[in-house]
Amino acid sequence: MRWWLLTTAVALTMAGLLIFASLYKAFAFYFYPNVYFILFIVLYCVMLFFNISLVLLIVLDESLHEPMYIFLSSLCINALYGTTGFYPKFLSDLLSSSHRISYEGCLLQAFVMYSFSFCDLSILTVMAFDRYLAICRPLHYYSFMTKRRLSQLVCFSWLTPFCLFSINVLLTARLKLCGINIQRALCLNWLIFKLACPEADTFPNNISAYVIIAICYFHYVFIIWTYIYLIKTCVRSREDRVMFMQTCVAHLTSVIINVTVMAVDVMYLRFGSRDLPQSLQNFITLEFLIIPPVMNPLVYGFKLSKIRNRILSLIYLKGK
Repeated sequence: MRWWLLTTAVALTMAGLLIFASLYKAFAFYFYPNVYFILFIVLYCVMLFFNISLVLLIVLDESLHEPMYIFLSSLCINALYGTTGFYPKFLSDLLSSSHRISYEGCLLQAFVMYSFSFCDLSILTVMAFDRYLAICRPLHYYSFMTKRRLSQLVCFSWLTPFCLFSINVLLTARLKLCGINIQRALCLNWLIFKLACPEADTFPNNISAYVIIAICYFHYVFIIWTYIYLIKTCVRSREDRVMFMQTCVAHLTSVIINVTVMAVDVMYLRFGSRDLPQSLQNFITLEFLIIPPVMNPLVYGFKLSKIRNRILSLIYLKGK
């Protein structure tokens, strides 16, 4: 029942944001000329508040110094990294009549956007591995998940995207461009790549893209594999089912959000129609910078009992 309510809440939130984005442009002008700026700066502040609060809660509370919560703090730090790579520039553009960015700045933003998205997937993958060990191999969990191994997994989840997209962006930087206009609210590597001159050698870029896609698929397949074993194990034990509901439902919700957002974004980027309303196009382009950074801390904050109880205790003490 709780799982159904949580899924329904996520679905309704995403649907509400989508409807709001598609209707907003029709009315924004009549309310206030800078209403977009107000909307997005409030949204950005909410993201900062949720993610920084969760990171500080985990860092300051010693009872939360466990692998699962360390990975969660890494997920929140990644949300801060990705949103900070976009929103300050975007907010300044909303107040400016000239929406320009240097070529170097565009490449840097493309690197941040892609590494942020891939980091999300990498962190969710190591979190799935952590849950697999905790539930399916409980006797080996603490002997395997040492501080050193934990550090290695965190480094893997960050360094893999950084290395992959450093190469990817460097390959794009060598291309000669025959265009300067990007019809999106942010710079993405694929959009820069499409501006390359017809005679440009794009073969290394295509190989790099296929390698990255293959690694992404491997991450998703690994997550599915871990959940197959998790479900098999939980069917046999009531205690494991309780642990699954307490710790895996939030992770599975984040994975579903990640898959949905990235699938919509990739499909629109490759095959999207220009006939859609501009506000809807902008929302689809920015959804990976809106939905996961807001939903992940909320989902984990409400679902993980330790974090929820700690938050409630802080609110209760403050109320006194």
